[in-house]
Amino acid sequence: MKALIVAPSWIGDTVLAQALFMRLHEQTPHLQLDALAPRWVAPVLERMPEIAQIIDSPFAHGELSLKARRRLARQLAQNGYQRAYVLPNSIKSALIPFIADIPERIGFVGETRYGLINRRHTLNKALLPQMAERFAQLAETPGAPLPRPLPLPQLISSSAQRAATLSTLGLDLPEKLAVFCPGAEYGPAKRWPARHFATLASSLADQGYGVWLLGSAKDQAIGDQIVDQADAARPPRNLCGATSLTQAIDLLAAASFVVCNDSGLMHVAAALGRPLIAVYGSSSPGFTPPLSAQATIIRLELACSPCFQRECPLGHLDCLNKLDPQRVLDACLLKAPG
Repeated sequence: MKALIVAPSWIGDTVLAQALFMRLHEQTPHLQLDALAPRWVAPVLERMPEIAQIIDSPFAHGELSLKARRRLARQLAQNGYQRAYVLPNSIKSALIPFIADIPERIGFVGETRYGLINRRHTLNKALLPQMAERFAQLAETPGAPLPRPLPLPQLISSSAQRAATLSTLGLDLPEKLAVFCPGAEYGPAKRWPARHFATLASSLADQGYGVWLLGSAKDQAIGDQIVDQADAARPPRNLCGATSLTQAIDLLAAASFVVCNDSGLMHVAAALGRPLIAVYGSSSPGFTPPLSAQATIIRLELACSPCFQRECPLGHLDCLNKLDPQRVLDACLLKAPG
């Protein structure tokens, strides 16, 4: 059996989809499971043993490029896929498996994709409140109950991979390492303030921790703010924008514990089994929680949250501004090994 995954366009969603991949392998021994994925999420799929091959999806968010999709579909048609699991709910994501004439095309109805998806699931949000559950449901017959509990995501980072990443980046691993992921691609309403991260970094330095900041190039400015506001004698190291996603995976795997906003790197840290403190503001852990027994969720549960907005609609961002660094520090020290 050869099957194709049309992967999500977000790092966190891709991690949450791993339970589906695990279920598919349980159901079909000797399954070859390939993934059609944007290049920015490919490093996550590369660390999943369930995925045999990754095919580059070169399309930007919202880009139709119908001629290019037809060309790619013709190439995929030669691979002999019997099934395609279409994880995004857009019409565009279902076009390539349809044009490639993959016999079974599985997904949620979404955007009225009746002609494109021929094994159609209808979403019941009450029965499937979590995104990971919605992905995993695609392994079942439409309408059948989802077997629980779900398998937890598990990304691979070997000691050799971690050593190679540290060597390439010229980094010496501290005896005690705290990694902060201060960014959140979705927007400011998911980001704990830089001044709070800075206070936490200084407090952890008092406890003998080295602190590294990880994120994309877009997070570099936030990282600089944290460095500027932290203890000048023992500042954290800002690695935002200085690593690839593959390298970030290995650095997260080397951490004593990780402090994250609700972000893609939060889900990566959870899937690496690292002790994790996840700070939530405008979003809800009921929908996209870190799937790990090692995760602690911290949130204020104000009446106005979760609002799921990119920026605070009330202008005060109390859900994060009022979340005291001492509370996060206490959670960190509880998570600290030993």
